[in-house]
Amino acid sequence: MRLLWLELGAFRAYGSLRFEPGRGVNVLIGDNGTGKTSVLEAIGYLASLKSFRGAPDASLVAEGEEEAIVRGEFSADDRSSLVEVSIPAQGRRTILLDGKRPKGRAEVAQRVALVAFLPDDLDLVKRGPAYRRDYLDDAASQVWPMAASEFVEYERAVRQRNALLRREGRQADVTTLDVLDERLASLGSIVLARRLSVVALLEPVVAGLYGDLSERPGHVEWRYQAAGLGEPERRSGAEELQPLLAEALAAARPGDLERRITTVGPHRDEIVILIDGRDARTRASQGEQRSIALGLRVAAYRVLLDRRGTPPVLLLDDVFSELDPGRGRRLVEQLPSGQVFVTSAREEEVPFVGDRWTVSGSGVERT
Repeated sequence: MRLLWLELGAFRAYGSLRFEPGRGVNVLIGDNGTGKTSVLEAIGYLASLKSFRGAPDASLVAEGEEEAIVRGEFSADDRSSLVEVSIPAQGRRTILLDGKRPKGRAEVAQRVALVAFLPDDLDLVKRGPAYRRDYLDDAASQVWPMAASEFVEYERAVRQRNALLRREGRQADVTTLDVLDERLASLGSIVLARRLSVVALLEPVVAGLYGDLSERPGHVEWRYQAAGLGEPERRSGAEELQPLLAEALAAARPGDLERRITTVGPHRDEIVILIDGRDARTRASQGEQRSIALGLRVAAYRVLLDRRGTPPVLLLDDVFSELDPGRGRRLVEQLPSGQVFVTSAREEEVPFVGDRWTVSGSGVERT
């Protein structure tokens, strides 16, 4: 998988940009604030249809402009895919895949494979469960493109139930709640089954990578704690999980009516990562946490490579400034060859050999 070209219009600080990267490693060098990350953000947006910074769409539009344009052509297995997105400052965006509106995110995810390493990846280990849930959901959406739409549907169902609870509290109509709970159990069991499946794929890869990235022995394992269900079996499918989730929702209903929020379901689940039996979030050193975080990203890359049969596009946004030289070198050694985009303010920090590009306020130029 590789990006053939990228075009931007009124995206972030870029009035216009045309970028035709090399087939292999592309190192983007520039001072902070020159737009290096924005280029990678645009590439990532074309694959996932969202900002890897977590920014709302409207913030991607250059100040004073009515809309931003992001276009890019990807190639894999002798097939090209043109993704075009118009992002208005107000209103709904327009997405085109090869000139036609895709049926959903799944169709784009099926055509474009990408993994991003970010400076704040340590948050995957150090911060709250939402970060690990998002990581699993992103990985599952790449492995099974339909999962992206399933997650959206589940989130919509949670919002509908929460809206009813906030509006009516203990006076909520029982029949309406029954309908919402049935839908939530159905969609939630699908989401939970996806996550358990992707954990089963990722966990052994992360465990194997930890020693290579840290050069220290350590046993890494995961515990998936489902809200209201405990620790479900890894091989549980949606059909097995649905009645369990329905029962948990029914048991939690009195409390939910009182608190006016939905407390059971995948949106409240926790994923605990252990190293030698210790919770990596609270009892691991920062070096251990860093190695686990890197392992999570490399594992996603490897699993996606194995499932798709071709290396995904790889984004490394200012990652090496956060790593000591040894860990940075070991990270590079764990990545198969493919198209890579690396940003850095200091060229000497990047242990990759490849095309060099200078990023300035005027654009991206080969050096």
